Amino acid sequence: MRPDSPLNKPILLAPEYRDYLWGGNRLKPGSAPIAEAWAIYENDLVASGPLAGCSLAEIAHEFGPDLLGSRVVQRSGERFPLLVKLLDCAQWLSLQVHPNDEQAARLEGPGFFGKTEAWHVLEAAPGAQLIAGMKPGTSAEALAEAIRKGAVLDWVQYLSIHSGDTVFVRAGTIHALGPGLLIYEVQQTSDLTYRVFDWNRPQTGNRVLHIEKSLAVANPAASANAEPLPPLQDGIIITLCQCPYFTLQTIAASAHTLELDTRGETFHALTVIEGSARLLVGGNVRVLNRFESAVIPAGVGRYTLEPASRYRLLKSSVES
Repeated sequence: MRPDSPLNKPILLAPEYRDYLWGGNRLKPGSAPIAEAWAIYENDLVASGPLAGCSLAEIAHEFGPDLLGSRVVQRSGERFPLLVKLLDCAQWLSLQVHPNDEQAARLEGPGFFGKTEAWHVLEAAPGAQLIAGMKPGTSAEALAEAIRKGAVLDWVQYLSIHSGDTVFVRAGTIHALGPGLLIYEVQQTSDLTYRVFDWNRPQTGNRVLHIEKSLAVANPAASANAEPLPPLQDGIIITLCQCPYFTLQTIAASAHTLELDTRGETFHALTVIEGSARLLVGGNVRVLNRFESAVIPAGVGRYTLEPASRYRLLKSSVES
């Protein structure tokens, strides 16, 4: 990458906030309830610097591997492949299911990605639950009948959830987040959501059920587990989950400086979830506070993380 490239520093994005009826007030205190902050998203705009006002998609198209990395371009072309969200759940979300890549292309058309995702639980109220797949032994026939009759709750698997848990949700898994959860989500770049059941809420133009598409993609054998947070060590990178689409890792530090390297293969998407971290990229220094995110372009190569205070962050990338 040229020394004068605008990608020689972290990319800071203006989050896109979305309100749905299940949203809470932890993402933007003092404002109307906010359900989701789309923190790193291909249509988010750069907040400052020489690329201010450009979307992440435009930068990916113009700079290709300098932003995305050689591995990412080889896998998914010049489209930014991940979407990172924060979700504040004050009520149950709809039961929903997402297609895989082949199903997305068949049902929606060429150019659509499927949606495999992972959740990391930032906060969980006592007794918090989510739904992650079907009970063991559920047949395709039983699931189809339950979906058509609005009785799918008789067959779902509930998980008790605690702060620090990670849940990996493959495409085809019927799922729903429950009230009292604050969630970090990383997923494929896709907004394909097929609603299976919406807790008997009235259907509106923006909230309808997708019975036939749900039946086409739901896997009755799919389920997920809640994996607790491993013990944290100062400055040690811990992998929380990994799949062909993304790797999710966490870093916590109070004293240690950490050197990271994109190796030109993949961008790093960083989101601070506790405390403050100092990000040093070349001669650029930036402090990231709680819920702030930055994209480290793949062409940057080596960069440094230092504690501005005790911090913990989540890093999403494409490592396999």
